[in-house]
Amino acid sequence: MASSLASLVFKVHRREPELIKPAKPTPHEFKLLSDIDDQEGLRFHIPVIQFYRHNPSVQGKDPVKIIREAIAKTLVSYYPFAGRLREGDNRKLMVECTGEGILFIEADADVTLEQFGDALQPPFPCLEELIFDVPGSSGVLNCPLLLIQVTRLKCGGFIFGLRLNHTMSDATGIVQFMAAVGEMARGATAPSVPAVWERHVLNARNPPRVTCIHREYEEVADTKGTIIPLDDMAHRSFFFGPSEISALRKLIPPHLSRCSTFEILTACLWKCRTIALQPDPTEEMRIICLVNAREKFNPPLPTGYYGNGFAFPVAVATAGELSEKPFGYALELVRKAKAEVTEEYMRSVASLMVTKGRPHFTVVRAYLVSDLRNAGFEVVDFGWGNAIYGGAAKGGVGAIPGVASFYIPFKNKKGENGIVVPFCLPAPAMERFVEELDGMLKGQLQSGQTHSKFIASSL
Repeated sequence: MASSLASLVFKVHRREPELIKPAKPTPHEFKLLSDIDDQEGLRFHIPVIQFYRHNPSVQGKDPVKIIREAIAKTLVSYYPFAGRLREGDNRKLMVECTGEGILFIEADADVTLEQFGDALQPPFPCLEELIFDVPGSSGVLNCPLLLIQVTRLKCGGFIFGLRLNHTMSDATGIVQFMAAVGEMARGATAPSVPAVWERHVLNARNPPRVTCIHREYEEVADTKGTIIPLDDMAHRSFFFGPSEISALRKLIPPHLSRCSTFEILTACLWKCRTIALQPDPTEEMRIICLVNAREKFNPPLPTGYYGNGFAFPVAVATAGELSEKPFGYALELVRKAKAEVTEEYMRSVASLMVTKGRPHFTVVRAYLVSDLRNAGFEVVDFGWGNAIYGGAAKGGVGAIPGVASFYIPFKNKKGENGIVVPFCLPAPAMERFVEELDGMLKGQLQSGQTHSKFIASSL
């Protein structure tokens, strides 16, 4: 059901941005990022947003003051975040730990949490007011690595907005930092999980050896001009609860019955999105699955490691095959791509970065999905309890808008636990996508229905 969030308008009054430095002196040194961190596809800022209710047990306490002080204390352990990125030979990125600090904005909004409605999910109204892009702050090099805005609401709740230079951390890493800020805000003297840099564990071998096939980094020409136009983009979120996932499972052939919810949902979205974009049937379409590789290593990456620890394995099929073959075809491709990620695969990616100039993953006719269900955004607690929404601030982020979606844990107003997926497509393609998705959930493609009860919100 469509939400009325799109019509909500409010004013945000922001104080002048300030720099928060570590609460104690920290080392001035250079720290190299890993060869996974500094690839071109991570050289952008990614927004995160957390909504918190008024909590009578902390009546009279100011979330801005508490979080500001907690950040300064946390930066003593996470002092590289207070530095600035520099670029060396062969485009190698490193942090100069200058202690300059992160950007912080104090704000107030003339709106209550209730006015956001039941469906608190992307796209959020006035997002650019809640995570303000301070002029000159959004470069990759020589700019603050984190921007945090805390916005008080009229009801006593607040919004915590964060923007991260993605080369520094993945979802697991930034949640670890945010959880540490939460612990300090609640009175801890040190984070319970120590901050571990150790970026060398994901560096290329010497000499570099690319031992796996990495179609995700292929150079692909857009010969037929089907790169998604960036104007007239529609943003919507879709909710997949137990009944929707069950409906998709009914489309699976017996030999794939053990597939995960992630694999099933990804195959469904890839198939429907391909049909909605109406590409030439001979064109190759790509699905890129972000796969957490932390447990793929022997031993696993150290507890407390807050760098990027994932891979971008890809499945490739022609638009005609995806559109015309049964659902199981796309599902099998997604499953195989996910299974490719091993320790050796990660070592191979790191070597490819060094030998090929740290390329961007291929975005031509690609769709990327990232599963945030187990990242823990929603349980970050600054003293006001868990977030009622926590995670990605919008879909389609990155250097190429419209390419990425996130799987975000969500409980709907019926109390059903499920997954919200923010989606970004050109408006005409979005209408076809809704129709296609309806058809799959009803067990048939191209149902001809244009209104979906599965749309969670739209803008």
